[in-house]
Amino acid sequence: MTNEQKNEQKNEQKPVRLARRTIYENPWVSLYLDRVRFPGGRVVEAHHVLHFDKEAVAAVVENTDGAVLLVEAYRYVVDAIQWEIPAGGIDPGESILEAAAREVVEESGYRTTSHQVAASFEPINGIGDKVHHLVYCRAVGEPGGFDESEVRAVRWVSRREVEVMVRERQVRDGYTLTGLLWWLLQTS
Repeated sequence: MTNEQKNEQKNEQKPVRLARRTIYENPWVSLYLDRVRFPGGRVVEAHHVLHFDKEAVAAVVENTDGAVLLVEAYRYVVDAIQWEIPAGGIDPGESILEAAAREVVEESGYRTTSHQVAASFEPINGIGDKVHHLVYCRAVGEPGGFDESEVRAVRWVSRREVEVMVRERQVRDGYTLTGLLWWLLQTS
């Protein structure tokens, strides 16, 4: 079998968009209705697709005592105030690590160092193309001010407290749950 035939065979194993209708578009998120043919010939007439123009980043920030940083954020959509790791969108021209450092400063007032991409993932890949990045870093120095319109409080949480929060389902945000579970694995 030639390379061209192998590529054709691989492409036949992937779904193919046959048509797209725009339902809603804005700079944050767009909703499309696609007609898709799946391998084997099955056609889905109405496959909803969420498209996000910007990737996002969250930071697991650790201090010299081995505690992790959480921010208490207002979440209108789920009608809650929740403890989360700092997170936000990656601006055009900004690297993943630059965005993580900026978000931590904006949401907590802490500067960070030793940034490393821990993971990149697509949390809703069945209906959306949002790419999330998880960055590990360390806090340095004393905190400055933070955006109080976005964050209500900032606190350091021990490993034991994180374990309790996860076990008792106090962590509801996917970014935070993923980040804290990753951190627990790294520090075990």
